[in-house]
Amino acid sequence: MSGGVLQKAIDLAQRATDADREQNFEEARRLYESAVEHFLHAMKYETPNAKSKESIKQRCEGYLERAEQLKDYLKKKSARGTKPVKAGGESKSSGGGGKGGKDSESSDEDDAEKKKLKEQISGAIIVETPNVKWDDVAGLHGAKEALKEAVILPMKFPHMFTGKRTPWRGILLYGPPGTGKSYLAKAVATEANNSTFLSVSSSDLISKWLGESEKLVKELFELARQRRPAIIFIDEVDSLFGARSDKDSESARRVKTEFLVQMQGVGSDNDKILVLGATNIPWSLDAAIRRRFERRIYIPLPESDARTKVFQLNLGNTPHSLTQQDFIKLGQMTDGYSGADVSVVVRDALMEPVRMVQQATHFKRVSAPSRDDSSVILHDLLTPCSPGDPQAFEMTWMDVPSDKLLEPIVGMRDMMKALEHTRPTVNQADLEKLEDFTKDFGLEG
Repeated sequence: MSGGVLQKAIDLAQRATDADREQNFEEARRLYESAVEHFLHAMKYETPNAKSKESIKQRCEGYLERAEQLKDYLKKKSARGTKPVKAGGESKSSGGGGKGGKDSESSDEDDAEKKKLKEQISGAIIVETPNVKWDDVAGLHGAKEALKEAVILPMKFPHMFTGKRTPWRGILLYGPPGTGKSYLAKAVATEANNSTFLSVSSSDLISKWLGESEKLVKELFELARQRRPAIIFIDEVDSLFGARSDKDSESARRVKTEFLVQMQGVGSDNDKILVLGATNIPWSLDAAIRRRFERRIYIPLPESDARTKVFQLNLGNTPHSLTQQDFIKLGQMTDGYSGADVSVVVRDALMEPVRMVQQATHFKRVSAPSRDDSSVILHDLLTPCSPGDPQAFEMTWMDVPSDKLLEPIVGMRDMMKALEHTRPTVNQADLEKLEDFTKDFGLEG
C-alpha cells in the first residue's frame, strides 16, 4: 500500500493548525479529529517502523488534546451567545449577554450532559453478578484457561503480572452462533467477583445525535477506569466495528476511531481493564479492531461429550427417565448441533408431557410422592393414559383439578421425537470461513 493515507493525515494536520492559527476553531477541531483518524489508519496499514509509530502516537495525543480544548472553548462561547471567531473576522457579541451567570450556566450544562452520558452507560452495568460457574459451561477448556489467564490469575496473584509479563487487554471470542460465547462471558463475570462487569451492545453506544456516540465510548472507558478491575463485554462486536470503507458515515468512522484510541490507551492508563468481545462473523471486523483483540479464541461446535453434558445441564432437575447411556447416545446423534440447538431439542422434549396432557381423552388414578416432600404420598392423582388401559376413564384436561394432575415424566422417546423436528442451525459454509479465519488469526478454544 502506498503512503497515501499517511500523507493525507499530514495534510489534514497542517490544515488544522492553519485553521487554528486563523481562529477558525470549529473547522480546526474537525480537522484535528479527522487527522487523528487517518494517522491511526496509517499506523495499521502502512506499517511504519517503531520510531515512526511512537512519533505518530505523540502527534495524535497532542491533536486530540487540542481538539478537546477547542470543543470546550466553543461550548462556553456558544453558551455566552458569542460566535467563534472566523478567519480574518471579528467576534460578535450578543449585546453583553456574556456577563453574569452565563459561565456557571455553561458549566451546569456541561455537567448535566456528562451526567446524562454516565447514566446512559451505567445502565449497561450488570448489578447482580450472573450465577454461571465454569462447570456450567460444557467443554471449551482452552477458552476457559485463556480467560482464567487473562482475568482470574492477575486478580489473585498480581505480583506475577509485573514488568514485561502483563495480562491480555483484549480477548475476542468468535465462533458459530449458539456455541456459548455470551455464556462464557457470564462465567467470567461470576468468577471474577472482584471486577465490575460492563456488558454493552451497539444500541448502548450508538446515538442519533451527532458527536454523542464517541462521547459514550469515551465515557464507557472512563467508567471502567474508575471502577477497575473491570471487564467491558461487547456482544456482537461486528455490528459496531465492521471493516472501514468509503461508504461509512462520518459518525461510524468517529466511533471506530474513538474506540481504537481508548482501547490503545492513548493518554490513559488501561491497567486492570479487559475488553472482551464476541462475534459470529470475525472476518467482517476492521483489521485495526482485530489487532486490538490480542487473543482471538475460536469457540467451535461442541464435541460429542460436551453435547452429552449440555443435554444433562438443560434437563437440570426436571423429572426424567433417561439413563447415562441415553445421554451418551443423544450426544453422539447430534453431530453438527450447537449448544443452543441442543437446548432447543431439550425444550421441545420438555413440552411433550404438556402436549400429552392437552391431547389426552382418558386419564387414570395413581399415587405418587409429593414434589415438596418425597416421604409424603399423594393419592388420587390423575395422569393421562391410553383408552385401552384397564383403569382408564374418559375425561379431558379441562375436567382435571389443578392440584390433582400428575404429568408424565420426560423420556428417551420424547427426546427422539424432538430430534425429528429440530435441525442444526449452523451451515457448512460458515464453518469453513471460521476455520479459515482461525488458521490466519485465531486460537483453538
